[in-house]
Amino acid sequence: MTPELTALTLAALLQVIQFVLMSVPANLELGQGRTLGTRDKGGLEEQLSPRTARLYRALGNHFEGLILFTIACVVITLSDQSSAVTTTCAFIYLAARILYVPAYAFGWVPWRSYIWMVGFSATVIMLVAALI
Repeated sequence: MTPELTALTLAALLQVIQFVLMSVPANLELGQGRTLGTRDKGGLEEQLSPRTARLYRALGNHFEGLILFTIACVVITLSDQSSAVTTTCAFIYLAARILYVPAYAFGWVPWRSYIWMVGFSATVIMLVAALI
């Protein structure tokens, strides 16, 4: 497995951890009747405490970022272009995503945005590296 795919796998496991970090307090705050329900009366985020709502948004953000990162890792791997640059970027992305969780949960402004930008930039560098 390439280092980029290792970082991708770890990022996917981070998403599992983020889901647990969000869903446990959400179930405690709202009860399983609400979290297991149809949600016909609107989303859960508006009913969560501020920190749990931030964890909810951080999880959604990770889903969004993981799409581009997955593309970058797959393109690098399938085109056999793994390099020190792409490996470093893959693990920078992973580190940024790990830091992003507490940054979002605890409202580290403006650091949350800077951390996000580091991870996004690492992904963009990987995509560009695949083209050159």
